[in-house]
Amino acid sequence: MPQPTKLLVIETSPRGDASVSRNMTRRFVQEWRSAHADGKVVERDLMQTGLQFTNAAWLQAYFTPPAQHTAAMADALSLSDELVAELLAADDIVIATPVYNYNVPALLKAWIDHIVRKGLTLGFDGAGLVHGKKATVLIASGGVYTEGSPIRERDIATQYLRLILGVIGITDVTFIAGGGAKMVDLGEDTMEGFVEKMEQDIRRAASV
Repeated sequence: MPQPTKLLVIETSPRGDASVSRNMTRRFVQEWRSAHADGKVVERDLMQTGLQFTNAAWLQAYFTPPAQHTAAMADALSLSDELVAELLAADDIVIATPVYNYNVPALLKAWIDHIVRKGLTLGFDGAGLVHGKKATVLIASGGVYTEGSPIRERDIATQYLRLILGVIGITDVTFIAGGGAKMVDLGEDTMEGFVEKMEQDIRRAASV
């Protein structure tokens, strides 16, 4: 009997209900559940994960062959192992993130550092090992970086995430840009109205 499709949701924003990216995610998950009635959703909120930046102990464990790991080394990599396992078990992945100073928040970068692992998600020859998965990236930014924008070249977050996902082998990636999200904070648009503008793109990405 086939296993149900599994969606991994990566959340990054610290703003709770006031977060545009989190509201985009809620709409995406709603549409995904409608399209995958038997699907399973796994939520990974990086604000609630206790994720640490890579440090000397983590790097020592990372560069030590598993057969030589001490208990302390295994402990240093335990959360990283859990995050990698979540990624590998998923069929679909949605990453929701705000943009800070043109790039992703530090916590999302930390998650990336924990899941790009030689021998697990990245081959020792540099080839990606994560295949057969589809990713959707929901980006909320104060600026507008879509085609034709005078600040298009500052869209580092999209370039970076496309690069990283491709490096580990995920090439089926859809980006949905919530540019101009500052309108919600300034009271020039409602949260519902802003997210509604992306409804068709979100439904299309979630329904595949």
